[in-house]
Amino acid sequence: MLYLHIMKLMLSILLSALTITGAFARGSRHDLPLDSIILSDPCILADSATMTYYMTGTGGKMWKSRDLKTWSGPFDVVETDTLSWMGKQPMIWAAELHRHNGKYYYFATFTNQKTILGEYRGNKLERRASHVLVADRAEGPYRPMDDETYLPADKLTLDGTFWVDADGKPYMVYCWEWLQNWDGTIEKIELKPDLSGSVGEGEILFRASDSPWSREVVDGKVRPNRVTDGPWLFRTQTGRLGMLWTSWIDNVYTQGVAYSESGTLDGPWIQQDEPVTPPDFGHSMLFRTFDGRLIMSVHSHKSVDGRYLRVPHLFEVDDSGDRLIVGKEFRP
Repeated sequence: MLYLHIMKLMLSILLSALTITGAFARGSRHDLPLDSIILSDPCILADSATMTYYMTGTGGKMWKSRDLKTWSGPFDVVETDTLSWMGKQPMIWAAELHRHNGKYYYFATFTNQKTILGEYRGNKLERRASHVLVADRAEGPYRPMDDETYLPADKLTLDGTFWVDADGKPYMVYCWEWLQNWDGTIEKIELKPDLSGSVGEGEILFRASDSPWSREVVDGKVRPNRVTDGPWLFRTQTGRLGMLWTSWIDNVYTQGVAYSESGTLDGPWIQQDEPVTPPDFGHSMLFRTFDGRLIMSVHSHKSVDGRYLRVPHLFEVDDSGDRLIVGKEFRP
């Protein structure tokens, strides 16, 4: 039942994204307020080089804003290799933008629905993986680099994000999907200095079942939820390393946080007891505005007339202590 629920959710989200994208294309709509954009997994890059905010997410499109109030778009910014494992028209989930050593990198999940890796517990496993593209400018275009896989071809991975750890090395932190292992994980893998490929093998940081707050009901019994989603790394102003990540409490999409006792990706990771955002918000990330405010970008999650809608929202965040404190909704 959970698998069917997740598949229905993803189909609904993608249909909503296609609907609003089509409306933009037909009407050439621009200068939209944030709450009129349908978008899952919103990630905002505050680019000091252009003094522009760039927003990406699921669907492979980009929006631009000077003030966080109004947004123009969507723009096509991704160019993939149609002869690669991704195929001609891969689905694109949870895209992030990161600036590193003068380049701009596009971390995203690509899915080739025509390539089935096999089945697990009755679930068809579509070829899906976190991958990295590169561009010289924030607005793209973003193109593939040397490594065609980054992660094992037989492993369903998603929601890759970027982090330079205390050892000075770059890493991708990503999820190994619960559909393939029945207890989703969050893992790390080292990247090459120019992020053009991966080094070595991935290592597990923690599992969905490690969380004290995420849960589901299976066969009438309460058990830990299986889903790991949307990792995002940060340090508080005191230097404490934390990770935002998302799962579920029954059918409520929920945002949690974990902290590393060692101050490095190796952990151990201690899960905070309670979620950090209101119910039905998730897949968050953090950025600083050009005037220095720390802001959380997150999407809301609700069902409207039988369809799931996700809309970007912004929240004020205080990181002055040893843990994040999410404040009121930010309305610029």
